[in-house]
Amino acid sequence: MENLNELKSQRSLRILNAIERIGNRLPDPMMLFLSLAVMVILASVIAAHFGATVVYPASGKLLHIRSLLSDEGVVFILTHMLKNFTGFAPLGLVLGMMLGVGVAEQVGLLEALVKRTILNAPAWLITAAVAFSGIMMNIASDAAMIVLPPLAAMVFLSVGRHPIAGLMCGFASAGAGFTANLIIAGTDALLSGISTEAAKAVDPTMVVTPVDNWYFNIISVFMLTLISVWVTVKIVEPRLGHYKGEHMPDQTPLSDLEKRGLRNAGITAFVYLAGLVTWIMWPNSPLTNAHGGLIPSPFLKGIIPLILCFFIAVGIAYGKTIGVITSAKDVAKQMSTSIQGMSSYIVLIFFAAQFIAYFNWSHLGTWIAVHGADYLKSVHMTGLGILIGYIILTSLLNFLIVSGSAKWALEAPVFIPLFMQLGYSPAFVQVAYRIADSSTNIITPLNPYFVVILSFMKRYDKAAGIGTMISLLMPYTICFLAAWVVLFCLFFFTGLPIGPGVYPMLAH
Repeated sequence: MENLNELKSQRSLRILNAIERIGNRLPDPMMLFLSLAVMVILASVIAAHFGATVVYPASGKLLHIRSLLSDEGVVFILTHMLKNFTGFAPLGLVLGMMLGVGVAEQVGLLEALVKRTILNAPAWLITAAVAFSGIMMNIASDAAMIVLPPLAAMVFLSVGRHPIAGLMCGFASAGAGFTANLIIAGTDALLSGISTEAAKAVDPTMVVTPVDNWYFNIISVFMLTLISVWVTVKIVEPRLGHYKGEHMPDQTPLSDLEKRGLRNAGITAFVYLAGLVTWIMWPNSPLTNAHGGLIPSPFLKGIIPLILCFFIAVGIAYGKTIGVITSAKDVAKQMSTSIQGMSSYIVLIFFAAQFIAYFNWSHLGTWIAVHGADYLKSVHMTGLGILIGYIILTSLLNFLIVSGSAKWALEAPVFIPLFMQLGYSPAFVQVAYRIADSSTNIITPLNPYFVVILSFMKRYDKAAGIGTMISLLMPYTICFLAAWVVLFCLFFFTGLPIGPGVYPMLAH
């Protein structure tokens, strides 16, 4: 039996090593989009040469595939290159969000808030506090993957539980959090912008807003918290057993100054939100629509600037209290630092924007979507099963392309128009993508934070390796994905809104 287990372990490691080798052979995301843009150019030339056509769904007009190397195509490439970049919807949304979140992150507010939430929880609530904090902390984007897991390990150890169990719970929850939050986060802005650009291939008036997945995300928070607790307590901790290591991390609770900072930040948050609610409820408020409602309304359209100002306000309140911010120059410095970390994203978006623009201008996206939808209809693959198949496909692609935004930028121009032809809302297709991406991003060794968490694990168990980490995280992945698919189907069959005024099907 031991030899059989050892053989299975070696086979698993060979598979993981093969995946890693294949992933390492992929070009940098920037070069990947550049290569795809070249492929679109060549495909447009070939399709135009053979006279490929498609009927535009919105108007019924016959469209010809346009060659990007024709006179008209070359002019488009040269004259629209900068416009494609600066007009790309996710760029302004994400950078704007980072200006605000960056202030709160750089001054230490987010880390202090997570620490206060976890360290003050009773022992029996530790797991739930870790899971909930990890899920909610995606407002800090990738910072959640680094800040929370080691802190969770320390807290577990302090109450006599295995630190690696806390590490895994924190990492799994932070990874899943990109598709779950009680508030609108940067991920919502990023993905909805890409979805909007892709949906315009079918309907130029279609807009996917950052709140279009909100209801689904809210339910996911509580569902994932319960699942994280169950997996940690029932599967991960029993397998790890009692911790016998000697490593005892330093416990650094919040200082009185940091506590005052959190108090002042909390007061600022309350005043800000109270003022916002008052403004919304004020008679003839400019934030509501003509009927005094919020769906649709300027409030929903302008929610990103409102969130931006919220994080700047609470970040300044905390920073001034602890002495990190003493003048307006310090605020500008914190913003600059946060934007510096987005440099690789800006470069990536430049090439992604060209690829999507070429795809749409040539009409290749519309051609693939319409003919692909016609084929699926001809083989009677128009139901929920095809979306579930798409979820499985995307979850597997995580082993080759880790970046969630890069993967969605690749998939959205093809799958959103295709599924729109079958009657599905682009926001619902976006949900399918998000649950697939968030389920498996924690178990791919190509995840840049995978190695970081593995190094933390080795502090508590020097013999731990990739196989150990994969085997501990796999239960979270399987349970998250299974539960999400069930929730996804529930929304589909009941027709419940996935966001304010947004439903799974277009014709609601």
